Amino acid sequence: MTKLQTSEELEQLIDKALKKIQGDQENDICKFLPMDGGYMHHFTLRKMKHEDPIELKNLISTYILQPEAPKRVPHKPRRPRGSRKRHDVIALTRTELERVLLHCRDAGDNDIAVKLSPKKSLAQAKRQLIASVKRNSVEPELWSAYLEAVGSRTSPLHPAQLTPGHVLLTANPEA
Repeated sequence: MTKLQTSEELEQLIDKALKKIQGDQENDICKFLPMDGGYMHHFTLRKMKHEDPIELKNLISTYILQPEAPKRVPHKPRRPRGSRKRHDVIALTRTELERVLLHCRDAGDNDIAVKLSPKKSLAQAKRQLIASVKRNSVEPELWSAYLEAVGSRTSPLHPAQLTPGHVLLTANPEA
């Protein structure tokens, strides 16, 4: 059987099936053809029409033309919208996070405070570090933030290798 004959037979079969289910469009057939826990997707119908017309003819005959009253396949159950959210993550507002950070610092637990602190960009860390140097105040948290920001930019030096004694040279367009 040639490809042209097969496609003509398939078109005739589709027309018969559409009349039997009282459908308007070719896609209406999909709701009567079972696939993977639900009915066939219309893209799958189009693909089968060209790539595997014999299998599609068998499906249409089996599920639409042979039964007295073809049965609609219920749609595949899907999770409702919003159900993909992770439930093991605690979402804190900015004020709640600041309160937790304050409690950590009051308790003297700086390790947890650093982990919970929002990450600074390299530009923010540089700006704040330079400002603290100009004020003649030493803030170890700013240095830690700077090291973390430098490390996230895939610096040739790993942040663990940097100490306050290291001098990093950067291009200064103002000089």
